[in-house]
Amino acid sequence: MSIPRATYRIQFREGMDFDGAAALAPYLRRLGVSHLYASPIFTAARGSTHGYDVADHNEIDPGLGGRAGFDRLVAALKAEGLKLLLDIVPNHMAAAVENPWWRSVVEWGEQSPFAAHFDIDWSTKLTLPLLGRPYEEAIAGGDVRLDVDRQRGWLGLALGDMVLPIHPCSYEEVLSRFETPAARKIVEIAGRAAPDADEDFHAEVRRCLEDGDFVAELARASKDPGFIEQVHAEQPWELIHWQEARRRLSYRRFFEITGLAGVRVEVDAVFDDVHRLTLQLVRDGAVDGLRIDHIDGLADPTGYLQRLRREIGPDRYLVVEKILEGEEVLPPEWPVDGTTGYEFIASVADLFADAGGSDALSDAYRDLAQKPVAPDEMVRKARSEMIYRNFEGELDSLARRAAAIAGTGGGGPAEADFKRAIGELVVAFPVYRTYGGTGGLGETDRKILEEAAKKATVDAGGEAAALETVVAILNGDSDMDGEASVFRAKFQQLTGPVMAKAVEDTFFYRYNPMIALNEVGGDPLHPPGGPERFHARMEAAAQRGDHSLLGTATHDTKRGEDARARLYALGEAPQRWSDGVARWRRQHASMIRASEGGPAPEPTVEWLVYQALAGIWPKDATRPDAGMLRSLADRVMPYLEKSLREAKLRTNWTQIDEPYESAVKDYASRLLSPDNGVFLDDFAETLEPFVAAGRVYSLAQTLLKLTAPGVPDIYQGSEGVDLSLVDPDNRRPIDFEALQRSLGGGADTFETLPRNLAHAKQKLIARVLAIRAERGALFEKGSYVPLRTSGPRGENLVAFARQDGGDALVGAVPRLILDAPRNGLAFDPEWWRETVVDLPESLSGKPLRNLLSGQSCEAGKSLEAGELLRNVPVVLLGT
Repeated sequence: MSIPRATYRIQFREGMDFDGAAALAPYLRRLGVSHLYASPIFTAARGSTHGYDVADHNEIDPGLGGRAGFDRLVAALKAEGLKLLLDIVPNHMAAAVENPWWRSVVEWGEQSPFAAHFDIDWSTKLTLPLLGRPYEEAIAGGDVRLDVDRQRGWLGLALGDMVLPIHPCSYEEVLSRFETPAARKIVEIAGRAAPDADEDFHAEVRRCLEDGDFVAELARASKDPGFIEQVHAEQPWELIHWQEARRRLSYRRFFEITGLAGVRVEVDAVFDDVHRLTLQLVRDGAVDGLRIDHIDGLADPTGYLQRLRREIGPDRYLVVEKILEGEEVLPPEWPVDGTTGYEFIASVADLFADAGGSDALSDAYRDLAQKPVAPDEMVRKARSEMIYRNFEGELDSLARRAAAIAGTGGGGPAEADFKRAIGELVVAFPVYRTYGGTGGLGETDRKILEEAAKKATVDAGGEAAALETVVAILNGDSDMDGEASVFRAKFQQLTGPVMAKAVEDTFFYRYNPMIALNEVGGDPLHPPGGPERFHARMEAAAQRGDHSLLGTATHDTKRGEDARARLYALGEAPQRWSDGVARWRRQHASMIRASEGGPAPEPTVEWLVYQALAGIWPKDATRPDAGMLRSLADRVMPYLEKSLREAKLRTNWTQIDEPYESAVKDYASRLLSPDNGVFLDDFAETLEPFVAAGRVYSLAQTLLKLTAPGVPDIYQGSEGVDLSLVDPDNRRPIDFEALQRSLGGGADTFETLPRNLAHAKQKLIARVLAIRAERGALFEKGSYVPLRTSGPRGENLVAFARQDGGDALVGAVPRLILDAPRNGLAFDPEWWRETVVDLPESLSGKPLRNLLSGQSCEAGKSLEAGELLRNVPVVLLGT
């Protein structure tokens, strides 16, 4: 197995293309990574900023440089000894006409050769939620017109500049009132058209569309709403208002995004079509590993991964994007090397977030809210909103299927009972999903389902009976195996999106006592587990041979890794922070606007604003100048807009409350005015100790990421200081030239570094990755051994050993050090007096070398923390 030493994530698009990435290859080699980890590279929907809306799986995006540019990138990487890890998206594609498969489905309906590629319910017309208002209003208002797509060569119904192709069989009826030669010719051409060979058809139509008289006839005909309705009625698709999608969508979507249609990769032919180019790139040696996006969206993740592993071979690195809840681990039958690493972020939070302090912040937040705050109930409410409103159509479909399987004609549960039972089961689900196949659920998944069923809130009688039936269907106890398998797959594909949208994209924006814990893979409902849980998770990962990515920042994280490290420190002085918020709220009380829904911003949103600012405040904690204040405001405004809309309390993406949002943004803007000097000085002064502690935690979490069981993953630019907010802020262009200048020649000693966090962090990464290159077996196969720390500051130090035969290293990082005396990034040794790290017998008495500074030290049965941390904020020793 070819396990990466470390990966470096690059976000293509938004200014980064293949040639730009190729130019970084020498820098990445000097930094010490082994793999460039690329965001999706295949042709995406027009205007895509991320590439997850794939339009053509078998074309490398020309906008990034096309195949020629990709080949130049691969050559540049190979020249520096680097490999490529590719992010692929098997679950969904762009529901747009520039996607040739989707265009074919729209044009030909169920006759299309790609009709089975998408997860579409063909018992009804294909619903296209593209109207900005209800259908009748849209037709009467002229929103829909008859038009042509000159470039692609088809006749269609147009919305703005998008022309949806009509079925060729309807051309004759549609054009029967037209008298131009072009119209007659197009009718003749359409009569010969076939769905599996329509390129010639479109080419012939394209030539006919040069007739200006014909196009003018179309414009005149479009003024007749009755005619437009007639054309619309003859199509295999139906235009609906976009707000109707939650109730009546005929295809599976990605989460709530109707512009992304689910793909049926569980079908062998579809798998082949989706992966043709990807597998070619793997077999040709251009791509060395794959990252699978949204594995939980697939109907059969286990079968998919087993097929993919057979195709790419046993030695290719393969990881999946998967959020694990609590102590959940990946199904053992998945032939993968691990996950993309969200769970590591939660493990780091266990170390650096003080459990008692987080509770105190929650108490202060509750007092501020001036009303009961029950986070468990908030999660339940968010899940209920999702399943009964946002995913109502999916729920109704499942209820119909369950009723049909059960057979409701004999006085059993009604469809409404099944709807309630399924809805409450989803609300109570403790994990993102189960992974049952055609035979039902395995033992672990049965326990998960049993737990959810016990917590589901249903009435006695029909609902209780319906719940019992649904559990039996999911478990595989039903006689209707075929229908039960379809129900099971669709239920399992639904629980994940409901969980994600309810927790990550709703609750995490509603409940903000300590926003550093509101992170993908995190759980703010439970107190941080401290060193015990961190050690337990790392030890278990090593025993499993887990080679998951160790992420501390990704393109999906809610805030940057160094912003999060700084915000952990708030829990060490909760009174200091809450007193500051109270003071700042009093200073700005006159800026609160009264509105029908209450004060704007409300107290809990004020709290969020101050924490968000604390996370992105300048890294030296000084008062920003006018230019920097403008930059902060430019970044905070879209963050607040997203936060308020995701919370869905007083505004949301579909029903925007402009006055409320404006009031909150104005509040934040005025906070950051250069004229608000009293606040700016006070805020900077209050923040200084938190920023100072955050610098240490930044380096500590970096060392842990570089040495823990797994594969270190560096998100673009985060080898410097990453004080970003959620996307789009975390996808801003990176100053790679500055990073290259900062790194210089590559790895060197860490002890002599300046106090600048960005430089220190980058050098630490380069140094430890050089060590990983020298001692690959230790990091790839070595055990993880928790080390006992004792003495007056024992709880302020976390230590561990990695061992593989006679090779070993010892790592140690500080925690909960907000009030520790420090000089820059170095500690006062007296603070650590009599605090020691106990060594295992296998290391006791052996000479150890400081791998960061090169100095040697004698190890007895223990190591003195004061000596270890005399000149550096983190420790790495080796035999």
